[in-house]
Amino acid sequence: MYYWLLVFAFLIFTSASAMAEASSQTPASQNGLQEHRFLLDRVVAVVDKEVITWSELYRSMEFESGLDLKNVNEADKRRFFKENEAKFLETLIDRRLQLQAAKRLDISASNEEIKEAIEGIKKKYNLSDRDFDESLKAEGMSLDEYKKRLSEQIILSKVVSQQVRSKIIVTEDEINEYLSKNKGSAYRIRQILIKKTKDRDRESMMAKAQEAIARIKAGEDFSSVAFSLSEDPSAKTGGDLGIVKKELLNKDFLDVISKMKVGDISEPFFTDKGLHIIKLDESIEQKSQEEMKELARKKVFEKKFNDAYRSWIRSLRERAFIEVRL
Repeated sequence: MYYWLLVFAFLIFTSASAMAEASSQTPASQNGLQEHRFLLDRVVAVVDKEVITWSELYRSMEFESGLDLKNVNEADKRRFFKENEAKFLETLIDRRLQLQAAKRLDISASNEEIKEAIEGIKKKYNLSDRDFDESLKAEGMSLDEYKKRLSEQIILSKVVSQQVRSKIIVTEDEINEYLSKNKGSAYRIRQILIKKTKDRDRESMMAKAQEAIARIKAGEDFSSVAFSLSEDPSAKTGGDLGIVKKELLNKDFLDVISKMKVGDISEPFFTDKGLHIIKLDESIEQKSQEEMKELARKKVFEKKFNDAYRSWIRSLRERAFIEVRL
């Protein structure tokens, strides 16, 4: 429950972007921290005068991946951390840089904003005060700890809005250009890709795909699973391949998509690139001109936002002292 509470709180203040990241110390992570207590105080990165510890990185990996440490053996646990720690550390460094930028700009979150966000969460999920408290307790988090996490999310949203989002303008010419390049049927797709390699047989590839399917069926968001398991560059954006024209899709993809409805998730299927699991987010076959124009506006804005956001992060990194100690 906590994962969705925090995600929704973030969405109250910002549109989709590449910064949806958070961490929590769940009972599972507490168990894991005990097992890895020799790593707790090890500094894994320095960002200007602030440090990121391995325990912070551990909690981020545990939370973002949805990995249930209680049900994972030690060897698999260590393998997962080793494979993912560099990627998650980069996310934590970017987060720290943004919070530092917000502090320099005197951007903060008021008690009223935090209270409003919490009330919005309760309303969204129809939670009583007791239900909300029980949800936090189940995740091993106090209300004060949750408010601190929420405060950081609000601050991140504010600084990105001020430094990036508010500066983006989408013109009619850009919308028309997008429409002219995206005529005809198209699909918005997400994917999880298990790459085909010389050292990997079909059985091992299918085993990893089944792990992904099991996590999705257990309620984890497709994007989160793609972020942690997919071996495609799109993993960084939750497996989002964007809008793909029908004529650009190969026959294997078209055969699978033809049997899907919007929101469906496919069974694993093989292509020459490897093993795929796809989610059909949107079909753009039967939209009015007005709907297409609004979609184009959003797509142009999204691309310009992502480009500007990455450029801003690069500029923060260029001005900061960053030392990685993994």
